[in-house]
Amino acid sequence: MTTRRQLANAIRALSMDAVQQANSGHPGAPMGMADIAEVLWNDYLSHNPANPHWPNRDRFVLSNGHGSMLIYSLLHLTGYDLPMQSLKDFRQLHAGTPGHPEVGDTPGVETTTGPLGQGLANAVGMALAERILAGQFNRPGHNLVDHYTYCFLGDGCLMEGISHEACSLAGTLGLGKLIGVYDDNGISIDGKVSGWFTDDTPARFRAYGWHVVADVDGHDAEAVKAAIEAARAVTDRPSLICTKTTIGFGAPNVCGTHGVHGAPLGDEEIQATREFLDWPHGPFEIPDAIYQGWDARARGAAAEAQWRETLAAYRQAHPELAADFERRMAGELPARFADHAAALIESAQADGKDDASRKHSQAVLNGIGPHLPELVGGSADLTGSNNTWWADCTQVTADDADGNYLFYGVREFGMTAIMNGMALHGGLIPYAGTFLVFSDYARNAVRMAALMGVRSILVYTHDSIGLGEDGPTHQPIEHLPSLRLIPNLDVWRPCDLTETAVAWQAGLERTTGPSALALSRQKLPHQSRQPEQVEAIRRGGYVLHDPDTTAQGVIMASGSEVGMAMAAAEALAAEGHPVRVVSMPCIERFRAQPQDYRDAVLPPALTVRVAVEAAAPDSWRAFVADERGLVGLNGFGASAPAAEVYEHMGLTTEAVVAAFKAQLAG
Repeated sequence: MTTRRQLANAIRALSMDAVQQANSGHPGAPMGMADIAEVLWNDYLSHNPANPHWPNRDRFVLSNGHGSMLIYSLLHLTGYDLPMQSLKDFRQLHAGTPGHPEVGDTPGVETTTGPLGQGLANAVGMALAERILAGQFNRPGHNLVDHYTYCFLGDGCLMEGISHEACSLAGTLGLGKLIGVYDDNGISIDGKVSGWFTDDTPARFRAYGWHVVADVDGHDAEAVKAAIEAARAVTDRPSLICTKTTIGFGAPNVCGTHGVHGAPLGDEEIQATREFLDWPHGPFEIPDAIYQGWDARARGAAAEAQWRETLAAYRQAHPELAADFERRMAGELPARFADHAAALIESAQADGKDDASRKHSQAVLNGIGPHLPELVGGSADLTGSNNTWWADCTQVTADDADGNYLFYGVREFGMTAIMNGMALHGGLIPYAGTFLVFSDYARNAVRMAALMGVRSILVYTHDSIGLGEDGPTHQPIEHLPSLRLIPNLDVWRPCDLTETAVAWQAGLERTTGPSALALSRQKLPHQSRQPEQVEAIRRGGYVLHDPDTTAQGVIMASGSEVGMAMAAAEALAAEGHPVRVVSMPCIERFRAQPQDYRDAVLPPALTVRVAVEAAAPDSWRAFVADERGLVGLNGFGASAPAAEVYEHMGLTTEAVVAAFKAQLAG
């Protein structure tokens, strides 16, 4: 009979062989956690290799993603569509086994991990999504949403500050279906962590309100099983299982050292490991008995079939709720969402008033929120300033999960990574706010959202020096162009209610990546438009104003500076210089348009061009060849009323006029 240790040794062998063949990778963590993974995946994890996306599967997150051969070995051995050739081609182009796990590349990988700590925060988001969806859909006798989220994590994850942000909130919210397994092997790349990481981790997590199972021998299958049982028995708070392991277990000469963390073992050590583990099989050879011991296909199919029966009974008892659940888990918006959005945009254009775009955003939420039960909002302790709370919001708490709003506290990074986990889980569309300047705190999670292609809405208010008296610590300068550098992130900076409504619709309809909304603190003037101009907003850039005679040039702007561009065009027209004005709420959308459309908005013959934006001007160099046409900010702001700061920084209508005329003069 195949033993647990032999099953675990299959992971060790595949991991060391794949890293050796690739001549790069991290064999230590997979070899150290193999025994833990064997118990979890064979005895507890509810999953179906034939259908990696069935809604009520358990979620498994490898937060210490550098140990990616652990999850690839597990997926291959349990029967996922990950053939042995993919493991042989570890870290090679399009092999399905990238250096760090990537969602969408490999069946069964739930999230992209590698930046340490973020997988743990994603797992919090997944467990939170399970909790919210259970609160919204489960009914007496019908537990439609009922699954666990398991997360493997290492020392590096716990050293990263995001672990504090996410785990503190998870404890407060009492996420009882979240179980973390800490690989306490005492080693990181630089060596023994005792020189720089001496936290009392069990005490730390108890302080967060977690249930902690401490001092578990990670190489004793029965001890691991008892720990998981203890964790699953506690349902009112998340659990952390602290396991003691030896990194690179089985490699007799390098185990327990940093030498096995992130480098191939070498041929001699691999041979010694095979002898130590009594694994007589060649590279990438797995005996049939080992495959049979791992095969989860029949068990997984049965688990899904049982849940499908639960769904059928639920559909019979609650047909409307069932239809809504299936729609949401499929990532589809309500059938009439486009109609509601169109009506809202039409009303916005007809009745729009001068106001801050952050308040316009709240008005849009009040208009579309009642039609989108999947919306889950929040803010990093700036709800009243971000205007992210709308009329029908209710708070998600430890005692009441049937809500749609989270008070994240001052945790921008954790908030964004948690949103990523919620979006990846499915069934919810998360949005949350902070000040634009604090997007820096969250930046890597924003990048991960774009890399993974998740649908989330990042509400960034107080988007310029226009916030005024709070001064340069809170006035973003480089943030807009910096965010625009992130591939697959749409950055919207609307100038009034109409553009704000279009931006929200675009972000909600976009299923391939996140959208950021940069919104003003100060009032902005409402702009008049014809229906065809309103329709063109979604293309990212459009002609807002054209003179009656041939234009001598173009002024383009976004957000709060669109009004300034219109004022400059009026001043220039009075001097005999007709000017086209282009509003550019989303540069990414505009650049994705066909060349003929872009040329129609910005005719190549119109070489006199000015771009004005209360930010560093780098984003506009693609459209403005003459440096004199870039009217922006090249230094930090100042603490004063907004109008005075604009004047002090030289961002004025007069400056735009002067930039235009300077080019006319040659």
